[in-house]
Amino acid sequence: MRLEVFCEDRLGLTRELLDILASKSIDLRGIEIDVSGIIYLNCPDIDFDTFSELMTEIRRIAGVKDVRKIQFMPIERHNTELISLLNNLPDPVLAIDLKGHVDLANHAAVDLFKQADADIIGQQISSLLPSFDFSHWFEGNITRQRENIVIDGLDYAMEIMPVYITGESNESSLASAVMIIRSGSNKPQFDDSLPLNNNLGFEYFVGVSNRHKALISQAKKLSMLDQPLLIEGETGTGKEMLARACHNRSSRAAASFLILSCASMPDDVAETELFGHAPGSFNHEQGHKGIFEQANGGTVFLDEIGEMSAHLQIKLLRFLQDGTFRRVGEEHEVHVDVRVIASTRHKLAELAESGAFREDLFYRLNVLTLRIPPLRERTNDIGPLLELFVAKYVSQLGMSKPEFADELVDGLSNYQWPGNMRQLDNMVLRALTEWQDGRLDASLFHLPQLENVSSGLPNVNLDGSLDEIMKEYESQVLERLYQSFPSSRKLAKRLNVSHTSIANKLRDYSIRKS
Repeated sequence: MRLEVFCEDRLGLTRELLDILASKSIDLRGIEIDVSGIIYLNCPDIDFDTFSELMTEIRRIAGVKDVRKIQFMPIERHNTELISLLNNLPDPVLAIDLKGHVDLANHAAVDLFKQADADIIGQQISSLLPSFDFSHWFEGNITRQRENIVIDGLDYAMEIMPVYITGESNESSLASAVMIIRSGSNKPQFDDSLPLNNNLGFEYFVGVSNRHKALISQAKKLSMLDQPLLIEGETGTGKEMLARACHNRSSRAAASFLILSCASMPDDVAETELFGHAPGSFNHEQGHKGIFEQANGGTVFLDEIGEMSAHLQIKLLRFLQDGTFRRVGEEHEVHVDVRVIASTRHKLAELAESGAFREDLFYRLNVLTLRIPPLRERTNDIGPLLELFVAKYVSQLGMSKPEFADELVDGLSNYQWPGNMRQLDNMVLRALTEWQDGRLDASLFHLPQLENVSSGLPNVNLDGSLDEIMKEYESQVLERLYQSFPSSRKLAKRLNVSHTSIANKLRDYSIRKS
């Protein structure tokens, strides 16, 4: 029960109020006194008869004008309204005490950190945001500070402000700090017309799996550096898309992002495209600037660098050492400031070990590395990707979005997706063009059945060591697949290993075409 007592400013009046409560054995939980002549009392609930007697006795006190029952004490009402206001804010807000503990977190903050309200309160802010050094801020120049942070692979802008309290002597003292966390991008989650290999940033990478979050978080860190970056991943995983996002996040974003496919050009053409040529070369009166020169200050993306010839590997190694090169047909050197991002669907370490790729170039490229996991290793991302691609194509096709069958995502998750995101993208388009009515189900995707290497194989001989058993099984797998992919290069591509590795295994196991 809470009481509001209107009274005159009389010495001893408060004492008389407390004596009445004590005479009736009513505990006093709290008291607030307003300078305008109001006394607020917080007591436990009592029965109706005792309450009536209490109200009568309080009104008999000299100087008391009126007394009535209220719902909240002033501070309670103020705190309730404040918390309600904070909980309705769209941005996460945290109150932090001077020791770095979280005193208060609104609903948006609880949702952001995916913890219960009771678990967040009392935690050190450093455990929630390891990248932010609260003690350094507190011990240094305590002012309003802004900082970019990454939470679960997503960009946020964090702002922390000191909270000062002014006492009766008009002296301010630091009481706490307030932290506001805002999304790093106000853009929509995706653009309906967004292609798979877009030239935008990390906000368009869709995924909820831990592997996806770890990849994006690491990519954001590496994007800010100038050293060469190697991106490994199977066909269709979005290597170029990731390279573009790294470029657009870096300090080079305003400069060019140029691409050269190392697998699609003859040696001399690729060399000219990379380094350019002097005036008069190739019957051209004017010279030609290569990609490295055109991208000065920006980024060059070398797609499928594992296919680069030995001759170009030597020239690239020289360029990576000091940023200088010679145009074809020229003597003087050109120096440019370019970051190189390379990609490969092969395991470059195996190519280097087999001699198909220069070891010194591999070590230079392998300083900063990102590996994009295939879709089959992050099946939790299939659902969000399906939503993304369906939204994109229903807009292009001018159709309403179909409902998904209950088993659709599970059915797609059980498929191996050798073509990864690109294959899923294409299959979504095909399914939507065939969809008529009802729910969208897996039958419209016409997923091909991959070779089941276990069916039709003779029983594996379990005699011998584990190494001997595994070699026996490996030889049977290769024997069966080689009939469907009748060349060492095709089989290497199917199994995502180097051509040299497959050629050696086929020779060791004496496997031939049937």
